[in-house]
Amino acid sequence: MRRVLIGSVAGVLAYCAHAAFAAPAVGPAPSSAPAAPAISTGSMAPAQSAPAAMPAAPPAAAPAAAPATTAKPIAVPKEERAARPSSVPLPTQGAQASSPPGMSAQPSGPAETLQQALVDAYRSNPNLLAARAQLRALDESLPQASAGWKPTVQLTGSYGYTDSHTSFQPAAPGFGTTIIKSHPLSETAQVTQPIFKGGRTFFGVKEAQHNVEAGRARLASTEQQTFINVVTAYFNVIRDRATVDLNKNNVNVLQRQLDAAHDRFEVGEITRTDVAQAEARLKQAESQLIASQAQLVASQDAYKTVVGRPPGNLEVAPALPPLPRSEEDAQTEAVRNNPTLLAAHETEKASNAAVKVAVGALLPSVSITGQYNHSEGQKTSFGPTATFGILSNSNSVTGQVTIPIYQAGTEYASIRQAKHTASQNRLLSDQALRDAEESVANAWEQLRAAGAAITSNKEQVNANQIAYEGVVQEAQVGSRTTLDVLNAEQELLNSQVALVQSQRDQYVAAYALLSSMGALTAQKLGLPVQIYDPKANTRSLLWKQIWPGAGEGSD
Repeated sequence: MRRVLIGSVAGVLAYCAHAAFAAPAVGPAPSSAPAAPAISTGSMAPAQSAPAAMPAAPPAAAPAAAPATTAKPIAVPKEERAARPSSVPLPTQGAQASSPPGMSAQPSGPAETLQQALVDAYRSNPNLLAARAQLRALDESLPQASAGWKPTVQLTGSYGYTDSHTSFQPAAPGFGTTIIKSHPLSETAQVTQPIFKGGRTFFGVKEAQHNVEAGRARLASTEQQTFINVVTAYFNVIRDRATVDLNKNNVNVLQRQLDAAHDRFEVGEITRTDVAQAEARLKQAESQLIASQAQLVASQDAYKTVVGRPPGNLEVAPALPPLPRSEEDAQTEAVRNNPTLLAAHETEKASNAAVKVAVGALLPSVSITGQYNHSEGQKTSFGPTATFGILSNSNSVTGQVTIPIYQAGTEYASIRQAKHTASQNRLLSDQALRDAEESVANAWEQLRAAGAAITSNKEQVNANQIAYEGVVQEAQVGSRTTLDVLNAEQELLNSQVALVQSQRDQYVAAYALLSSMGALTAQKLGLPVQIYDPKANTRSLLWKQIWPGAGEGSD
């Protein structure tokens, strides 16, 4: 009876102390959540993302069954509630993430922006640099294809030495030994000019041009994929740093609750079951902290892989990029500029030209050859006085017409093969159009869903914050159990983590929408970097054809 009386008096005193001091320590809950970022209704106007208050709360396991006990649950001391941060902002427009001193996973130092990360990747990402080199190699197919228009010039020369002695037996009058000494010299110059090759040169050039255009589109696609990887890695790091901060704070709060539970158990206010529940929830929080730290390390490694350096103090709230006013506008832009779709169209055109190249092998070819020969032959001596030499010069111009009759059927097989390839590429072009439309629709819906999730999660965080504070107050007067307090704290943490994830999803979806439209390039984003011109190498090929070897091996 005495123990029950002491427990009741302690509960009344705790409630009175909370009425006097708890409200200023915890801080009032927000009256309403700010509106979630919505897709801009202005023409290509940046969609702004509203700041999201992120209360730092701990993680926990699934709720266990409430213990059957009449003892008072854990009452969280006032100083413990005051130590709990009321909010931890996360990737929101115009806000910086914050955590209790010494707990933040965000490094100190000047803030690094998303734009800086994109610029670094644009300059140094190996995949992007390799794609540029691949395009330069593909550019060389243009001079190779156009070579069929140009003449070929060949020079051939030879030089030697001969010494021969011949005697007549029996010797004839006036003839003795025949001596042949020579330095044979031969020089030939030949020029061949193709006149007609069955259209193979003309359509071969067309095929090469379309293949180069397809290569440029693939380079743009590689650039966009690189930027998407940068954006994803950037916001994954921000998300995981915030999650680590939340889990660290959760462990600290649960540790203080466990200490308080031990103290109250010593004086008989609660049972061993309450202490065990608090201890179990702390161990689970520690496990979740370790998992979140491992995920953060993985995200930082992914960032280093794509950007080329470890992440620093990342800016947590960059402005969203300019977005289209409607999904229809995004679809229209994607049909015009989606690089994967453009590459498929150009590949289809190249395969159609390849069919005509194959057909050209069945047609006659005409060429003209001009040739000049100069030779100096042997010197022959018959006896002591007679000596002869040979000197020859000749010029010729020859017209040649070649009509294929039968080449074992290889030309017809090549024609059939080219037609099947053209049919395949035509179908792939149709599929690329469907894929582009689908990617726009998916990115648009993901962006809308992320915006709606931000609104819901903000309201959920606010509601859970109020619920948690109410459960703590009710626990102090004995109407709530220890498990009720732990579960309320877990629900608050879950909603905070969900808000972190939804804000990350909004950024990634916004940039994915730009990528599906073909707008996620350094030039269209306005990055402060020298833009790589994929046509510059093609223009330089003219000089390289005039002077072979010019610029060989240059980038």
